[in-house]
Amino acid sequence: MTAPAPAVPKLVAVIGGGRMGAGIAQVFAVAGSVVCLVERDPAAAAAARDRVAMGLLRATEKGVLAESADLVLERLVLVDDAAGLGADTDLVVEAVPEDAALKIQVLAAAERAVGDNAVLASNTSSLSITGMADGLRRPERFVGLHFFNPVPASRLVEIVTGPQTTDAARESARAWVAGLGKSEVVVRDSPGFATSRLGVLLGLEAIRMLEEGVTDAAAIDRAMELGYRHPMGPLRSTDLVGLDVRLAIAEHLHRELGERFAPPRLLRDKVARGELGRKTGQGFFSWEAS
Repeated sequence: MTAPAPAVPKLVAVIGGGRMGAGIAQVFAVAGSVVCLVERDPAAAAAARDRVAMGLLRATEKGVLAESADLVLERLVLVDDAAGLGADTDLVVEAVPEDAALKIQVLAAAERAVGDNAVLASNTSSLSITGMADGLRRPERFVGLHFFNPVPASRLVEIVTGPQTTDAARESARAWVAGLGKSEVVVRDSPGFATSRLGVLLGLEAIRMLEEGVTDAAAIDRAMELGYRHPMGPLRSTDLVGLDVRLAIAEHLHRELGERFAPPRLLRDKVARGELGRKTGQGFFSWEAS
């Protein structure tokens, strides 16, 4: 007897079509969901669709896509305003920049457009789920769904629950993560959750070691990869995440948790120079244009 297919939402809305938002849209569309990707600007919307299409092309080339990229893309719908989302939306995931006020604004607009049973989620990597929930009419239906970059290849989704999150919302999130073929960890809302708190602390110390001349970037990363079996060293990981993103998270954790999260001067200087990692071609390493 064939086992039932894993559960995925029938209709998902993703707000924000940058690298993370496009990746989230891609994995849900591949899993069989119809995905409404919300981008106000037509040029940004076109770029988001191109990101999804490119991701599907790469998946096809690797032989990991079970159906044609064109069929998957047919399940992607571009929407220019969250007000256009329907009452039959099962899940809304916001993937806008790490600005709490902006996130609350887009989540509240989405909440007004969707039905009462929809689950709302934030892809934040560090901001307070509890604080964002305070701006919603149904905080019990709100969770954090922290995906990792690159979304299609990463295995983990961190599910973050606030004090008002219901068991039903949490279990829906767990089932949907499983339906994507990914694994989850469930954590309660706290500064940096589990992954950002640990990952940023390691990354900041690696930057301090580089700043102090302990050794070079490649050696620091190789020490963690070979000595501790990390699949990627902390400096290359910082380049992948984005030095600006890591700085913003570090500043937030510094305010919340104290001096051990103080951003090193080297990190601030690189961000000021526009050396943001892979997305700009230069961070702690040089990256070929892609």
